[in-house]
Amino acid sequence: MGSIKKVSLLAMIAMVILSFTNLFGIPISSLCIFIGLAFFFINNTLAKQPTKGSGLDLGAISNNLKDRRIWIWILLPILVNAACVTLSLLFIPEYIEFETARAGQFVSVEISLSSILLFFVFALGEEIAWRAFFQQQLNKALPLVPVLIISSLLFTLGHFQSGPIRVVLFGLTFTFINSCLYGVIFHKTQNAWISTIAHYAANMFEVLLYVLIR
Repeated sequence: MGSIKKVSLLAMIAMVILSFTNLFGIPISSLCIFIGLAFFFINNTLAKQPTKGSGLDLGAISNNLKDRRIWIWILLPILVNAACVTLSLLFIPEYIEFETARAGQFVSVEISLSSILLFFVFALGEEIAWRAFFQQQLNKALPLVPVLIISSLLFTLGHFQSGPIRVVLFGLTFTFINSCLYGVIFHKTQNAWISTIAHYAANMFEVLLYVLIR
């Protein structure tokens, strides 16, 4: 961990600890997003890092999207969510009600202007915190594969909510898979805007399916 600055390391440790709090019935894991956001911008400010190459490069979006291969990665989380909803309908129908209630604690699971905007804000916040900050910092000390596994496990734990074990494990499995995909997208583009597009598109696709099912 020597290549990670002490301040960033402390922030990452805090994110690790907070990720586990949901397991103990203390729903404060969302604080990870605020810590990751804060230290992403603090690091870039202290390093006098320009937007270009910072991990949040608005100007590079068009160039990133010109790469047709990245579109395959962007579409994969949508396909994963389609598989999740299909399998849940076939084998675990109670999962949809469980997930709708869990997500509804933060954003109403509906097609409305406020929900559309809030889902985007949450996706962007998570991508900056977990990909542009946590993953990028951890990747300074570890190879990509363990970085993806560690960051995705923590990201997944942050989405834990108690309930029937098969329902909970079913949802967390798909959350972990998608988190790995977002991590790959960020690694390939070094741009949290692109992983946010994938994250947001997958979430909104799932919301649309839930609305249609209900």
